[in-house]
Amino acid sequence: MNQMNVIKYVTACLCTLAFATTLEANAADTLHLRAFHRQTVVTDPSRGSNYYKAWTKFPSVQESIRKIIMKVTFGCPNSLRCADWDYKDHITIRRTGGVKGASQDYEIGRMLTPYGGAFGKNWQFSWEVDVTDFSLLLRDSVEIEYNHTGYEPNNDRGWSVTVDFQLIKGKPAWQPLSIQKIYDGSYRYGDSSNSIENALKPVSFVTQPGARFARLRVVQTGHGMDKPDNCAEFCNKYREVWYDGQLIDKRDIWKPCGNNPLYPQAGTWVYDRGNWCPGELMQPDVYDLPLQGREHAIDLNMEPYNSSAPSADAVITAYLVQYRAAANDYDVGIEDVIAPSSKDAYRRQNPASFQPQISIKNNGATPVNQLRIQYGVKGAGKSHYNWKGVLKPGASTVVALPGTLPGQPGLNAFEVELLQPNGRRDAYPGDNKLVSYFERAPVQDSLLIVYLWTNKQPQQNGYQVVNEQGKVVRERIVGSLAANTLYRDTLRLAHGTYRFQLVDTAGNGLEFWANPRGGRGKLRLLNTRGEMIKDFEPDFGSSVQYSFSVGGPVAPVLPGASFGLYPTRTNDTTTFDFYSNTPEDVTVRLITDPGGEVVEEHQYNGLKEGLFSYDLGRYPKGRFYLSVWIRGEEQFKKRIRLKE
Repeated sequence: MNQMNVIKYVTACLCTLAFATTLEANAADTLHLRAFHRQTVVTDPSRGSNYYKAWTKFPSVQESIRKIIMKVTFGCPNSLRCADWDYKDHITIRRTGGVKGASQDYEIGRMLTPYGGAFGKNWQFSWEVDVTDFSLLLRDSVEIEYNHTGYEPNNDRGWSVTVDFQLIKGKPAWQPLSIQKIYDGSYRYGDSSNSIENALKPVSFVTQPGARFARLRVVQTGHGMDKPDNCAEFCNKYREVWYDGQLIDKRDIWKPCGNNPLYPQAGTWVYDRGNWCPGELMQPDVYDLPLQGREHAIDLNMEPYNSSAPSADAVITAYLVQYRAAANDYDVGIEDVIAPSSKDAYRRQNPASFQPQISIKNNGATPVNQLRIQYGVKGAGKSHYNWKGVLKPGASTVVALPGTLPGQPGLNAFEVELLQPNGRRDAYPGDNKLVSYFERAPVQDSLLIVYLWTNKQPQQNGYQVVNEQGKVVRERIVGSLAANTLYRDTLRLAHGTYRFQLVDTAGNGLEFWANPRGGRGKLRLLNTRGEMIKDFEPDFGSSVQYSFSVGGPVAPVLPGASFGLYPTRTNDTTTFDFYSNTPEDVTVRLITDPGGEVVEEHQYNGLKEGLFSYDLGRYPKGRFYLSVWIRGEEQFKKRIRLKE
């Protein structure tokens, strides 16, 4: 896409649709640029990398930019299905200054693709990352490159990728002076004949005139499966960050994946990994370093490790940005509203019925110890909260606010404003207000039934119902449940707001295809007539929750169905489980993968509930999809691994 095709969005409406939260400022203060619009992205199996490039026109260096957010949206291409594998993709500033401009090759985003084999045609998901640290480079004509890695087939599967930039105009909190690479590469880890420390040598730099501090921005992921520890994707090793001979950070390069907001996925999405999870846009580790003196050194060290068959790689980009002193002493800003929110990244926390959560940042030079926060749903009055804590310059924190989240059916607006950091006037009020648009939590009856059918590993599960005061009003503690048992617990609830949460301590939900020993469980909320008001996906990882309120008009029971398929790894038989509040005409198809050939089709008319077993033993080893259609739309799709 050339410069003439760049799409700019400057209306408040589109700002809301694109980013789900919006600063309460004039629309002209926010600029939306689009580098890629539903770009079909496939692998190049011959090389393992496929490069897509687009020139984008950013503001000139004369324009003051306060903040830059990059949003990445994945979907299924119009002509292909979603791709299968968890590959490592890179979003890079390739060149600046036009087609004859300087080569830069700064990675501004690292995307770990999801296991998309079971996503429907209308599926999509969005992620965001703050890329303000690259504001020196995101100026004028910039070539953005998307590098999709991997080796899977490219003739029938891929991704639809959109990359947007939200630029908020205004005086920077800190004026950048320079940016440089510290580390940038894929470093072999575990080779006793060539230690990774030979590549991760200390890097020296000199303080720029006028610089007050330097920001080290690190993105690191582990890849490969060696012996004996399955490094670096599935081994937990620590990393140290040294600055001027002092250890400033030591942390495990490891990430739990059971609470990934993108779930379920078709592969091993719940497995913890080397600092990443499938279906994730990486968030950087950020270290603000004082600049006392002229010469400095940065050194990253990995935990000592030797492999008997070295094949692990630590993929690291580390960039250093030198900044002038903060523009203001007292300057706090709202980073985001976590709840209530309609953003994909916060799906597990929403819809919320109480306890709003916001992320705030200290953009000033002085530590903030107290702050007044005004908030509420538009049209429902304002609340105030006096926050106290320690928020150092450049640091962020999440604040949980007391109170409920009322609203009307449809779209609601949650408004929040930060006031009087340390009792002083905020020197830059432009980022003190934020509006988050959300759907309110449903209203339910005071009598509800928790329908829980346990799997074969019930010792991993338990649930709680908590009210807005944090009081547990009903629970079944972890370890108290019996295997393959149906529990029907009646909840008698007073008017108020509630959150139901079921946990799985092993992080593999009530069902996970790679854990056949666990079997399959079911979880639903029913009304007193036995109608299903909420069906929970059993492949949920570590936890699943549902917020609601009691009091007022009850949400109507909508037509809806529950689908289950187990086992999905089998040598012969699998069982399809169906339940619906209303009779439906259901079509079940067994489809080859790849190929898309329908090898079986079953029609069930006026079906409300049933278990149906299918013997697949006559088919050869391979993969299939079970696809379920109701009223002309595909409602359920799950992969079957046969004789694998």
